[in-house]
Amino acid sequence: MASAKNYTEEMVNAMTTAYSANPTRDTVDALAREFGKTTRSIIAKLSREGVYIAQPRTTKSGEAIVSKQELVFEVATVLGVEVEEIASLEKATKVHLKALVERLSVIS
Repeated sequence: MASAKNYTEEMVNAMTTAYSANPTRDTVDALAREFGKTTRSIIAKLSREGVYIAQPRTTKSGEAIVSKQELVFEVATVLGVEVEEIASLEKATKVHLKALVERLSVIS
């Protein structure tokens, strides 16, 4: 039993061409409207075709997401110590770690 295809060859070619020319979420949204598909479906198809570029994750304020582990590494680098020596700092809140990194950057 053959399964029905969700996308024709022409649709795939149009999608990959349009997305490759302008790899943004707006392009994905436009393609979803054009082909009557969900954005998740378009993203999945572009991923299978090997052309989708994941957008970097950001906070609500638009800043790049930084892990607490990365902040502790930055503190260790500024202090000139091994991460293992200050690993317990990962238990601090991200707000406090960011403040510490900022303060250390001013001092050094």
